[in-house]
Amino acid sequence: MKILVVVDMQNDFVDGALGSAEAQAIVPRVVEKIKNFDGMVLATRDTHQSDYLKTQEGKNLPVEHCIEGTDGWQICPKVAPLLKEEPIDKPAFGSVVLGERLRELNERETIESVTLIGLCTDICVISNAMILKANLPEVPILVDADCCAGVTVESHMRALEAMKVCQIQIVEEK
Repeated sequence: MKILVVVDMQNDFVDGALGSAEAQAIVPRVVEKIKNFDGMVLATRDTHQSDYLKTQEGKNLPVEHCIEGTDGWQICPKVAPLLKEEPIDKPAFGSVVLGERLRELNERETIESVTLIGLCTDICVISNAMILKANLPEVPILVDADCCAGVTVESHMRALEAMKVCQIQIVEEK
């Protein structure tokens, strides 16, 4: 079984509070990747509460975003209808729940590979890739670089290089 993990394709990261031209540019590629993927598709959703600015993350990144229930928290409208399962809400950059869920699934049914796409390469994509690599050390973990965007182009590239060193395969399918 192959798994595709769609990381945080939320309005606030695409064209909202923390959106960027690079994030907007990957949306059509993400849509095509999901439509053409032969396997299980899962998604994560960055989820904060109204006290976000009082949290450690909020003090380091004082921009309210992905507050549960707001429009910015929602999966972007071009991606949302393609998801068959409710996204996994995560209060931090990486999802421990995602790692545990896939480890348990792999014990029942062998996972061939896990591919990650989404936002942001240099924060949540890399965090989830590392959690998955730790939970599934013998399963190939891949990141489709063409379906990811970082906070900046430079930090996107640095994150891809860091993941390569950790034996996460970077694929580019343009």
